Amino acid sequence: MSETTYAYIRVSSKDQNEDRQLIAMKEYGVSPKKIYMDKQSGKDFERPGYIRLMKRIKPGDTVVIKSIDRLGRNYIEILEQWRYITKEKKVSIVVLDMPILDTGKENDLTRTLISDIVLQLLSYVAETERTFIRQRQAEGILAARQRGVRFGRPPKERTSEFYQLKEEYQNGRISARKAAKKLGITHTTFTKWVRE
Repeated sequence: MSETTYAYIRVSSKDQNEDRQLIAMKEYGVSPKKIYMDKQSGKDFERPGYIRLMKRIKPGDTVVIKSIDRLGRNYIEILEQWRYITKEKKVSIVVLDMPILDTGKENDLTRTLISDIVLQLLSYVAETERTFIRQRQAEGILAARQRGVRFGRPPKERTSEFYQLKEEYQNGRISARKAAKKLGITHTTFTKWVRE
């Protein structure tokens, strides 16, 4: 069976443009019929295009990606997928923006070792950066709260209609659901307000 070159393209949302990645794949020589694409977040690998590609690839094939983050955001999972593709599926990976990660060139021990080390290093740097970003966000939120900034939707105001409906509800003339519907709030919010 002949070896086939496939490409995987991912953009994070429907409104992002995949043209840059498509052009790179065509320039590399990947047939448009062999390009798999997802338009969704890289938080995990439960993506239809990626799953179809994993079912299609066979030992000796090559998967081309524009950059390592096109595989996903979570570098621990990227490492697992990288090993799954290269070791279990016995498929080469070409990363256009980082030729040192190309596992297809003379699949020798040195190249495999170098790509594994580089990938581990990239994973560490990316995870560290994500940790710093989360820490900075948490610190920013805390500082904003200390300044009195409120997050989330502002609480709904109880109108005079609420007090009238509350009285009708307490006298058994209307159900909590009907009262809530009239006010445009949920039934649980209505009963919570009544208890307060």
